[in-house]
Amino acid sequence: MRGPNVSDMGKSVDHCNVSNAVTYDVLSGVVIGQFVLGLPLNLSVLYVFIFKFKFWKNRSVFLFNIVVADFLLVACLPSKAYSYTLGQRRNPNYSLCKAMHFMLFLNRGASIAFLVTLSLDRYFNVVHLGRRNFVKVLKKSPEISVVIWLLLLPLAIPATLHSFECCNSLGRNSTFHQTLTDIFRETVFFSQIIPPFIILLYCTVRIVHRLRKKTVGEKAKLRRAMYVVAWVVVIFSVCFLPSTVARAALLVVRLKKWEEVEEVVVQFYDALMVLSYTDCLLDPLVYCFCYSGFKDAYLDTFCPSFLYKRLRKEGTPSSSNMTTSKSRSTSLPMIEKLQV
Repeated sequence: MRGPNVSDMGKSVDHCNVSNAVTYDVLSGVVIGQFVLGLPLNLSVLYVFIFKFKFWKNRSVFLFNIVVADFLLVACLPSKAYSYTLGQRRNPNYSLCKAMHFMLFLNRGASIAFLVTLSLDRYFNVVHLGRRNFVKVLKKSPEISVVIWLLLLPLAIPATLHSFECCNSLGRNSTFHQTLTDIFRETVFFSQIIPPFIILLYCTVRIVHRLRKKTVGEKAKLRRAMYVVAWVVVIFSVCFLPSTVARAALLVVRLKKWEEVEEVVVQFYDALMVLSYTDCLLDPLVYCFCYSGFKDAYLDTFCPSFLYKRLRKEGTPSSSNMTTSKSRSTSLPMIEKLQV
């Protein structure tokens, strides 16, 4: 049964009930679609990473952590869809609401952290080729991945505190402690997106500049590095930046106490947050750009044999191209580092 319309409730609290049932019915359907597509996709990627690609041997521990973060995000989607079908912006069970927000904060931060680290690795391999790449040293160590997860845990704790209504309250609380908690949570939210996006833009520009200056040697692996970073920028631009802008607009509207406008802005914010969950469907392309071996292992496992053989046959370079590629690789042996 749907809760009362937001216009019927007091304006002194953060409204948990939706103001437009149709909007949230649509969002519920979108979330269900993301879950239906994301669950088998991420399960299949997990299977390939563990049993076929053997990520620990291919030095792709960071990629595996992104897969884990995406899978945990997908696991949270049914709860979000269920809340919307009830006409509420959050799960009616307060404990479950806090748990879901904790998981969303944690997995969002983990996915971003590992994607940015992966992009930095490609940046150093292209722009500072031949120099010691400290990121490569870090990403080979499983212990570093554990440390990153542990560092992200405190940043997700504000989402579990009892100081906010409907898991979203800045501008609603009056006590200093509650306001400070909300400010800290909002700071974490924005710091997960804005600084990493600036870093990604810088890495992309430098890699493209490096490619334009390249006149000799094989460019294929350099382009692969550019595709990795560029695709991560696309993921940020499509999935994370819109919800961040909407969040900033929502905070402004709340602090200005424009209550009627807030009802509309809240719907835009929730819709763009749903869009951000598409990240779990786009990340697999990053794995394909990073490691051609992963793409081959995935196709070999799940693609029909006749189609896979045809794709392999079409993708086999001619003897002349192989000769040219071999001579170019000989002239630039250090370029092979871009494969890892």
